Amino acid sequence: MTINLKEKERLDELQRNGYKIIQNPEKFCFGMDAVLLSGFARAKEDDKVLDLGTGTGIIPILMEAKTKAAHLTGLEIQEESADMARRSVALNHLQDKISIVQGDLKEAGTLFDAASFDVITCNPPYMTSQHGLQNPEGPKAIARHEILCTLEDVIAQTAKLLKPGGNFFMVHRPFRLAEIMVLLHDYKLEPKRMKLVYPYVDKEPNMVLIEANRGGKPRITVEKPLIVYEEPGVYTQEIYDIYGY
Repeated sequence: MTINLKEKERLDELQRNGYKIIQNPEKFCFGMDAVLLSGFARAKEDDKVLDLGTGTGIIPILMEAKTKAAHLTGLEIQEESADMARRSVALNHLQDKISIVQGDLKEAGTLFDAASFDVITCNPPYMTSQHGLQNPEGPKAIARHEILCTLEDVIAQTAKLLKPGGNFFMVHRPFRLAEIMVLLHDYKLEPKRMKLVYPYVDKEPNMVLIEANRGGKPRITVEKPLIVYEEPGVYTQEIYDIYGY
């Protein structure tokens, strides 16, 4: 299938099933956090999966490659990103498995039926809107700062759309862990699994992966930490396994 690349776009290999993704490095490219979230998240056969704020569709495409989920939907507010995501889905011949919907995450509860997803994933903006903002209109700022949605928006919409017993998977920053746990609890999404990600074994963690269950009983498993680098430029074996090399 021929997919036309627009100006400044490029095609990147995903090392999974021969899949590729269209990106524009001047706008925003997916990072390790998205890949780690796709490795941490779980979906069973016949599950319906929703990715909130999907960007260029990286998480649904990687989740399709590694799970037997029945269908995956990516919701994205930015027209340019949603267009790239749709073209990547078509490029990989995944139109029957992945749908890209352009719309506002804050209105997700009106765009989809209540309690209609088994699994919801999200790699949300980490920084509050005041945190060192340069260009609040830019795609990179929207991806990194809470300009168009907040952490509470993500969790509130997830609570509406997740089936009872369904699972929510999110990657975030450890400095907001207290806020994350309080909001999950307030919206009856019980934290069940957590993994801290460390750049090096002797550094502070810079990411946290969390799984929560809608209506679950209180009990959380803190998994062994994930270390990204053995030394500068050399990933640990676990990272290579997640990336699929």
